[in-house]
Amino acid sequence: MNIAVISDLHLGPGDVSDSFGHRDEDFLKFLRRLESDFERIILLGDVWETLTSLWPFDPEAGLRRARMAHPDLASRFDRSKYLYIHGNHDIVAGSVERAPEEILIESDGVRLLFTHGHRHDWLIRQARWLSEWCVWLGAWIRRVGLSALYQLGNFLDLAMSQPSAHPSRDSFQNWAFSLAEHRNADVVITGHTHHALRSECGSRLFLNSGSCSEGRFSYLAIDTKGDVYDVCNT
Repeated sequence: MNIAVISDLHLGPGDVSDSFGHRDEDFLKFLRRLESDFERIILLGDVWETLTSLWPFDPEAGLRRARMAHPDLASRFDRSKYLYIHGNHDIVAGSVERAPEEILIESDGVRLLFTHGHRHDWLIRQARWLSEWCVWLGAWIRRVGLSALYQLGNFLDLAMSQPSAHPSRDSFQNWAFSLAEHRNADVVITGHTHHALRSECGSRLFLNSGSCSEGRFSYLAIDTKGDVYDVCNT
């Protein structure tokens, strides 16, 4: 099976807080290319930014505003070729749109586990409200014109999630490999960190799809029959 994986688009409400960073028509061209090259396209979480609504802790309103701001993409993602798995920024899609938290696909004798990866984060597990409040506050920092402060916070966040060159020293990769072992999966595929990556541990493979926000085009190209597992940036 040929599968493309994209994640962390953070499609928001279309105002200055929206960190998608693409013109929708340009991203539609990218999606059409993926559709022509792959049988399935996995949307691996944080596709929608639902945590930046005008009032805090109203993710359903955030999801509605994001979909209304990007109607052509929303319509595209509803096609049968796409499979949507929620992350932590769009966790509300689990209840509103029945998006799963993880899926396991077996093809050509290979078991692939897809999950966004936010369950690794202690803060999200123990105090999700605080994590979501920080995202909401960050959006308002941008709305009031303090973009430099937001960019500093975003830089520090990405720096803290920078993967280690050695999987055994990286807690996120250790968590992913442990989950793959628990689910009896050969390949575990995540997003969440915004860092595209491929690494191996024994007979298991870890892939991270990176991010398609902030104007980036990062995706995974998987061909289970041809034994291809590539990290792609265009």
